[in-house]
Amino acid sequence: MLIVAGISLKGIKPRVWDKNSPYYLPQLRAVMVSYAEFHQRPVLRRKVMEQGLREYLGIPEEVKLYLDNGAFYFITRGGKVVTNDYEEFVQGAKPDWCPIPQDFIPTPKMSLSEQKQCFTRTMKMNIAYKDNQFIPVIHVSNFLEEYVVKIKKNKALRQKTGIALGGIVPNLLRAPKAIPHQKIMDNLQHVREEFKDKKLHVFGIGGTATLHIAALFGINSVDSSGWRNRAARGIIQLPGTGERIVAQLGKWKGRQLSQDELKQLEECQCPACKMHGVDGLRENGAAGFWNRATHNLWTLLEEAPLIEENLVAGTYKDWYVTHLDNTIYRPLIEQIVGKRF
Repeated sequence: MLIVAGISLKGIKPRVWDKNSPYYLPQLRAVMVSYAEFHQRPVLRRKVMEQGLREYLGIPEEVKLYLDNGAFYFITRGGKVVTNDYEEFVQGAKPDWCPIPQDFIPTPKMSLSEQKQCFTRTMKMNIAYKDNQFIPVIHVSNFLEEYVVKIKKNKALRQKTGIALGGIVPNLLRAPKAIPHQKIMDNLQHVREEFKDKKLHVFGIGGTATLHIAALFGINSVDSSGWRNRAARGIIQLPGTGERIVAQLGKWKGRQLSQDELKQLEECQCPACKMHGVDGLRENGAAGFWNRATHNLWTLLEEAPLIEENLVAGTYKDWYVTHLDNTIYRPLIEQIVGKRF
């Protein structure tokens, strides 16, 4: 499973893809940047179209470059993508992967008719861009099965090599009126079974526990900006478990490190911890953010192959019991394992 690290132009460091950076992570194979950041800066947008996104960011050839369409940004600000502008940008920027120009994300608080409208508008965009490089988007929602039916009925969409799934994050985070976790699991299983030949990408999965869920359903790639967002809040991730507060920043609260976890952290082999230790994670300011962000992404990049290795070896059923102690998602994982093994 490919981990796609979401990056931001507003704070490009740590340059985890850069071999000359002290925070370089050789395991990283893909990064994602949002079109919304270029939409907000027309001069930069033109420069990137002339230069190419890979060259502008200094992304090496061995690292895949994903472009997010910025749907969440545009919807939350009441904006609308000019599809021709997005197409023009893609043509010049030349990302390796990009979704349709805009999808319309249903949120749990929406009425059923509003969610239906999101489904209709997103499918209209999928069909409009059925004959080119853009990846169709569907949403984990009350209309997931209708998405599947519509795509399978359209010959051009059926022949697409990949599909992207959105809308999972607000539901997994138990927003008001969120879809039950069991239905989310059923949605993921349904899509995987109906599109066995397609590479499935899920937007926004970024915790060590949710990586297990994605891997168990055979998801091919996931993207996350959580490694940066958590770091900005003074939060780190640990292998096989949840989030821990290491730096008191603002009003953010969370679980503190236990003595066993602190000892584990002291032995961490990520570039940040090897250079600066636990004290580096606890720093305020930019340096502390770079250290925590690097540690968080390193943890995800280490977790994913461990999951894959145990799935391939047939040892996952016994291994995860001793490795994974996340209390929120572990019951779901136990349920999936019980059905699969």
